[in-house]
Amino acid sequence: MVNRRYGYLHECKWPLEAIDMHHVVVRKSNAKGFFVYLSALIVVANAASYLFLVKDKSIIILLWGFLMSVLLVKVMFWNRVMKESVVVMPTFGVQLETHYASGRIVHRFIPIGKILKPVLLECVSPVTCYWSLSLLLHGEAELTLVLKDLRPPVKMLIPIWKALCDASDIKEFSDSWKDAN
Repeated sequence: MVNRRYGYLHECKWPLEAIDMHHVVVRKSNAKGFFVYLSALIVVANAASYLFLVKDKSIIILLWGFLMSVLLVKVMFWNRVMKESVVVMPTFGVQLETHYASGRIVHRFIPIGKILKPVLLECVSPVTCYWSLSLLLHGEAELTLVLKDLRPPVKMLIPIWKALCDASDIKEFSDSWKDAN
Protein backbone atom coordinates (compact mmCIF):
# COMPACT_ATOMS: atom_id res chain seq x y z
CA MET A 1 0.00 0.00 0.00
CA VAL A 2 1.24 3.46 -0.87
CA ASN A 3 -0.13 6.96 -0.50
CA ARG A 4 1.53 10.32 -1.07
CA ARG A 5 3.31 10.43 2.32
CA TYR A 6 3.72 6.82 3.45
CA GLY A 7 4.39 3.35 2.11
CA TYR A 8 3.37 0.13 3.85
CA LEU A 9 5.27 -3.15 3.54
CA HIS A 10 4.33 -6.49 5.11
CA GLU A 11 6.86 -9.33 5.47
CA CYS A 12 6.70 -12.79 7.00
CA LYS A 13 9.92 -14.45 8.15
CA TRP A 14 10.64 -18.14 8.63
CA PRO A 15 8.77 -20.99 6.96
CA LEU A 16 5.95 -21.14 9.50
CA GLU A 17 5.45 -17.36 9.36
CA ALA A 18 6.32 -17.13 13.04
CA ILE A 19 7.62 -13.58 12.72
CA ASP A 20 5.27 -11.04 11.20
CA MET A 21 6.91 -7.73 10.19
CA HIS A 22 5.05 -4.53 9.30
CA HIS A 23 6.94 -1.46 8.03
CA VAL A 24 5.57 2.05 7.55
CA VAL A 25 8.08 4.00 5.46
CA VAL A 26 8.10 7.75 4.87
CA ARG A 27 8.23 8.46 1.17
CA LYS A 28 10.92 10.89 0.12
CA SER A 29 9.82 14.41 -0.60
CA ASN A 30 12.16 16.54 -2.69
CA ALA A 31 10.20 19.70 -1.92
CA LYS A 32 11.15 19.75 1.78
CA GLY A 33 14.84 19.32 1.03
CA PHE A 34 14.68 22.00 -1.64
CA PHE A 35 13.06 24.52 0.70
CA VAL A 36 15.47 23.79 3.56
CA TYR A 37 18.54 24.22 1.37
CA LEU A 38 17.00 27.29 -0.28
CA SER A 39 16.39 28.91 3.11
CA ALA A 40 19.97 28.06 4.17
CA LEU A 41 21.23 29.69 0.98
CA ILE A 42 19.12 32.79 1.69
CA VAL A 43 20.59 33.06 5.22
CA VAL A 44 24.16 32.83 3.86
CA ALA A 45 23.41 35.28 1.03
CA ASN A 46 21.88 37.74 3.49
CA ALA A 47 24.96 37.50 5.73
CA ALA A 48 27.29 37.92 2.73
CA SER A 49 25.39 40.96 1.41
CA TYR A 50 25.46 42.53 4.87
CA LEU A 51 29.20 41.87 4.99
CA PHE A 52 29.76 43.70 1.69
CA LEU A 53 27.45 46.61 2.52
CA VAL A 54 28.87 47.38 5.95
CA LYS A 55 32.06 49.43 5.93
CA ASP A 56 33.85 47.72 8.83
CA LYS A 57 33.55 44.32 7.04
CA SER A 58 33.29 42.00 10.00
CA ILE A 59 33.78 38.35 9.04
CA ILE A 60 31.84 37.32 12.17
CA ILE A 61 28.55 38.05 10.39
CA LEU A 62 29.40 35.69 7.53
CA LEU A 63 30.47 32.95 9.93
CA TRP A 64 27.24 33.48 11.90
CA GLY A 65 25.25 33.01 8.65
CA PHE A 66 27.08 29.75 7.90
CA LEU A 67 26.48 28.52 11.45
CA MET A 68 22.77 29.33 11.26
CA SER A 69 22.50 27.53 7.88
CA VAL A 70 24.20 24.39 9.20
CA LEU A 71 21.97 24.39 12.28
CA LEU A 72 18.86 24.85 10.14
CA VAL A 73 19.76 21.89 7.90
CA LYS A 74 20.69 19.72 10.90
CA VAL A 75 17.47 20.49 12.78
CA MET A 76 15.31 19.76 9.74
CA PHE A 77 17.00 16.48 8.74
CA TRP A 78 18.80 14.97 11.74
CA ASN A 79 15.86 13.71 13.83
CA ARG A 80 13.59 12.95 10.90
CA VAL A 81 11.91 9.54 11.09
CA MET A 82 12.46 7.42 7.99
CA LYS A 83 10.66 4.21 8.98
CA GLU A 84 8.76 2.65 11.85
CA SER A 85 8.48 -1.11 12.11
CA VAL A 86 6.33 -3.48 14.14
CA VAL A 87 7.76 -6.98 14.52
CA VAL A 88 5.13 -9.37 15.91
CA MET A 89 6.44 -12.60 17.44
CA PRO A 90 3.35 -14.43 18.79
CA THR A 91 5.20 -16.50 21.39
CA PHE A 92 7.53 -13.73 22.64
CA GLY A 93 6.09 -10.28 22.12
CA VAL A 94 6.15 -7.20 19.94
CA GLN A 95 9.24 -5.24 18.97
CA LEU A 96 8.69 -1.62 17.94
CA GLU A 97 11.48 0.04 15.93
CA THR A 98 11.96 3.64 14.87
CA HIS A 99 14.60 4.38 12.20
CA TYR A 100 15.92 7.95 11.97
CA ALA A 101 17.66 9.68 9.06
CA SER A 102 20.83 9.98 11.15
CA GLY A 103 21.09 6.16 11.25
CA ARG A 104 19.95 5.85 14.86
CA ILE A 105 17.47 3.05 15.57
CA VAL A 106 15.34 2.98 18.72
CA HIS A 107 14.01 -0.44 19.79
CA ARG A 108 11.19 -1.07 22.27
CA PHE A 109 10.13 -4.59 23.25
CA ILE A 110 6.78 -5.44 24.82
CA PRO A 111 6.24 -9.02 26.08
CA ILE A 112 3.11 -10.69 24.73
CA GLY A 113 1.82 -11.45 28.24
CA LYS A 114 1.77 -7.75 29.07
CA ILE A 115 -0.53 -6.82 26.16
CA LEU A 116 -4.19 -6.68 27.18
CA LYS A 117 -5.44 -5.56 23.77
CA PRO A 118 -4.46 -3.42 20.77
CA VAL A 119 -6.64 -0.35 20.28
CA LEU A 120 -7.26 1.55 17.04
CA LEU A 121 -8.18 5.14 17.92
CA GLU A 122 -9.39 8.14 15.97
CA CYS A 123 -7.72 11.29 17.31
CA VAL A 124 -9.68 14.48 16.67
CA SER A 125 -8.59 18.05 17.36
CA PRO A 126 -9.96 21.36 16.09
CA VAL A 127 -7.27 21.42 13.40
CA THR A 128 -6.72 17.82 12.34
CA CYS A 129 -8.02 14.26 12.50
CA TYR A 130 -5.85 11.13 12.31
CA TRP A 131 -5.81 7.49 13.38
CA SER A 132 -3.38 5.94 15.85
CA LEU A 133 -2.67 2.41 16.98
CA SER A 134 -2.01 1.89 20.68
CA LEU A 135 -1.50 -1.00 23.06
CA LEU A 136 -3.34 -1.31 26.36
CA LEU A 137 -0.74 -2.85 28.69
CA HIS A 138 -1.15 -4.69 31.98
CA GLY A 139 0.07 -2.53 34.87
CA GLU A 140 0.39 0.66 32.79
CA ALA A 141 -1.79 3.71 33.34
CA GLU A 142 -1.40 5.07 29.82
CA LEU A 143 -1.67 3.65 26.32
CA THR A 144 1.57 2.85 24.46
CA LEU A 145 1.69 4.13 20.89
CA VAL A 146 2.75 1.53 18.36
CA LEU A 147 3.82 4.07 15.73
CA LYS A 148 5.24 6.84 17.86
CA ASP A 149 6.12 9.50 15.29
CA LEU A 150 4.22 8.66 12.11
CA ARG A 151 0.51 9.11 11.39
CA PRO A 152 -0.33 6.77 8.51
CA PRO A 153 -3.88 6.37 7.21
CA VAL A 154 -6.18 3.79 8.78
CA LYS A 155 -5.89 1.41 5.79
CA MET A 156 -2.21 0.92 6.74
CA LEU A 157 -2.97 0.48 10.44
CA ILE A 158 -5.65 -2.21 10.06
CA PRO A 159 -3.28 -5.07 9.03
CA ILE A 160 -0.98 -4.23 11.95
CA TRP A 161 -3.95 -4.12 14.32
CA LYS A 162 -5.20 -7.51 13.06
CA ALA A 163 -1.74 -9.07 13.51
CA LEU A 164 -1.53 -7.71 17.05
CA CYS A 165 -5.03 -9.06 17.84
CA ASP A 166 -4.08 -12.48 16.49
CA ALA A 167 -0.80 -12.54 18.41
CA SER A 168 -2.44 -11.58 21.71
CA ASP A 169 -5.27 -14.12 21.18
CA ILE A 170 -8.04 -11.54 20.97
CA LYS A 171 -10.49 -13.14 18.58
CA GLU A 172 -13.70 -11.21 19.25
CA PHE A 173 -12.21 -7.90 18.07
CA SER A 174 -10.88 -9.23 14.77
CA ASP A 175 -14.17 -11.11 14.14
CA SER A 176 -16.26 -8.01 14.85
CA TRP A 177 -14.11 -5.99 12.45
CA LYS A 178 -14.66 -8.59 9.69
CA ASP A 179 -18.41 -8.50 10.31
CA ALA A 180 -18.45 -4.69 10.07
CA ASN A 181 -16.69 -4.69 6.70
